[in-house]
Amino acid sequence: MDRLFEKKGFICDMDGVIYHGNRLLPGVKEFLGWLKENDKKFLFLTNSGQYTPRELQQKLGRLGLDVDESHFYTSALATAQFLNSQAPGCSAFVMGEHGIQNALYDVGITYNDVNPDYVVVGEDRGYSLEMITKAIRLVNNGAKLIGTNYDLTGPTEDGIAPACRALLAPIELTTGKQAYYVGKPNPLMMRTGLKLLGVHSEEAAIIGDRMDTDIIAGIESGLDTVLVLSGVTSREDCRRFPYRPRLILDGVGDIPKAAKANGDFAAS
Repeated sequence: MDRLFEKKGFICDMDGVIYHGNRLLPGVKEFLGWLKENDKKFLFLTNSGQYTPRELQQKLGRLGLDVDESHFYTSALATAQFLNSQAPGCSAFVMGEHGIQNALYDVGITYNDVNPDYVVVGEDRGYSLEMITKAIRLVNNGAKLIGTNYDLTGPTEDGIAPACRALLAPIELTTGKQAYYVGKPNPLMMRTGLKLLGVHSEEAAIIGDRMDTDIIAGIESGLDTVLVLSGVTSREDCRRFPYRPRLILDGVGDIPKAAKANGDFAAS
């Protein structure tokens, strides 16, 4: 744990790490206090593209956490930046909520449900057979398929729910086309995250609840990795993977507890 205390920056997932739905997880307030009191740089890097950074800031505010909007980077923002770099001024048919819709609009990508350049799929609570059928037809007509993130499932207050990759599966299977996924563990998102964090990879750690996105993203990007068991992954699940996190914790609250016991670092 001492090695973790020495890190200058932390990249943190949100779902399953900070909260489940609208429920703040134990120890999160203390963890955030520890980050601030020890002048650690931190960035919430989330594969969820449903919400804008402002909405995520407001959500944490409702849960009792004061975090500036600049501390959030989402797969929706990463997707918009990727498409804008590849095809400025392109158009897209979007299956997703206002997080991805706003991100695309802000970089000048227009909505098009007739002959778009791209079909972009994120989490969408309005997901329907009609939308799937429309997306399939557009992809078969030449639109390129993009997924905002690679998550198959996500934690909620009521249990596990399907996420982006699950929603994309029927489109991929029906068209025979594979989507390009922009969010974690894609190095594009990790490089931008480190740039926003403002520290070198060797001076940073990533904290997440998923082996197949958070942990592998950290390993491939040269960050120390911390798996928390407060989300979708159990200790037994880890054995299925050929790679391991550097640390496994019950939750982020273990970090300020250990810091307080260590006595060398401030802890709220």
